Amino acid sequence: MANRTVKDAHSIKGTNPQYLVEKITRTRIYECRYWKEECFALTAALIVDKAMELKYVGGVFGGNIKPVPFLCLLLKMLQIQPEKDIVVEFIKNEDFKYVRALGAIYMRLTGTSVDCYKYLEPLYYDYRKLKRIDRNGAFHIIHMDEFIDELLREERACDIILPRIQKRNVLEETNVLEPRISAIEEDVDEMESEDEDEIIKEAKKIIPQETKSKRSPSPHRRRRSPPRKENRQRSPGRRRSRSRDRPDKRHRSPGRRHKEDSHKRSGGGGGSSSKRSRQDSDHHDRDKDRHDHDHHRSSRHTSDKDRSRHRDKDKSSRDNREHRSHRDEKRRGRDEKSSGKSSVTDQEIKDANEMRAKLGLAPLKI
Repeated sequence: MANRTVKDAHSIKGTNPQYLVEKITRTRIYECRYWKEECFALTAALIVDKAMELKYVGGVFGGNIKPVPFLCLLLKMLQIQPEKDIVVEFIKNEDFKYVRALGAIYMRLTGTSVDCYKYLEPLYYDYRKLKRIDRNGAFHIIHMDEFIDELLREERACDIILPRIQKRNVLEETNVLEPRISAIEEDVDEMESEDEDEIIKEAKKIIPQETKSKRSPSPHRRRRSPPRKENRQRSPGRRRSRSRDRPDKRHRSPGRRHKEDSHKRSGGGGGSSSKRSRQDSDHHDRDKDRHDHDHHRSSRHTSDKDRSRHRDKDKSSRDNREHRSHRDEKRRGRDEKSSGKSSVTDQEIKDANEMRAKLGLAPLKI
C-alpha cells in the first residue's frame, strides 16, 4: 500500500508516473532504509522539509546499487504527484539549491517540452556549486547550470532515462517559443565592435604611411643619386671612341673649311679638280682619325698588359717567398733533429768509455 500511486494521479507520458523510474532501481528504492523510515506517509507539504535536508544529488552507488536520498524523494514526488504550482515554487526557490535541483528534475520528467524550456532555461544563470555522488561512491563538484544543461540535452540523468522532448528550434519555428537571448551575446557583440574599431583605426594609420612612402623617396636614395651622375661624367673615353668610329661630317679640319669657303665664294668653279681636292682632304682626315683611334686602343691594350704582368710578377714573388720560408723551416727541423741525435750518441759514447776505463779496457773512438 505504501508503494502505490495515489488514486487521483494523472498518467504521464501514457503510463504510471512511478514507471518513469526503471524497475530495478525502483525496487532498490523500496527496499532501502531511507525510503522506509523517512519517506513513509509524506505529503506535498512535508516533502519540502525533507528536501531542505539534502546534502548532495545523484542516483545509485556502490556494489549493491544503493539509492541516494535525492532519488528516493524524487520517486516519492512521482508517487504523490504534487500540483504544478508547488513544483514551480521548488524551481524558483533561491535559498536551498538542492530543493531547486529536485524540482527541476521532476519538471523534466513530468512536464511538457514548452514547460521544460520555460522553467528550466532561466536556471542557466544559477552558478552555485552542487555535490554529486557517482557509481563508485566518490563525490564531485558540479554547478547548477551544468546540471540543468544535462537535463535538457542528455538522455540520462541521475541513473534515470529522461523522456524525449522536442528540439528548441522546432518550437521556435512554430512560434510556440520565442528565440532565446543569452546574456553573453551583448558582451560578445560589444567585444566584436571594439575589435572592429581597433582594426579600422590601425588600417587608417597604415594607409597614410604607405602613401607618404610612395610620394617621397627615401633619403638613402637621394644620397646615392649624385655618384651615378659623376660616374657618367667620368667616362669621356667611351664617348670619344664611339664618336671616332663614326665618320662625322661636322668635324672638319681648318684647311678643309678654308677650301669650302673659297669654293663657295668662287661659285662652285674648278669642276673636277675641286672635287678631287675635297676627296683627298676627306681621306686625309679619315686616316688621321683612324690613326688616333688605333693609337688610343693600343695604348689601352699595352696598359692592360702591363697591369697583368705586374700582377703575375707579384704572385710569383709571393709564391717564391712562401716556398723559401717553407724550405727554411724544413732545414731548421732537420738540423735540430741531427743535432739532437749527435748529442745523444756523444753522451752514450762518453758513458761507455767511463765504464771501459773502470774495467781497464781501451776507450772507444768518437
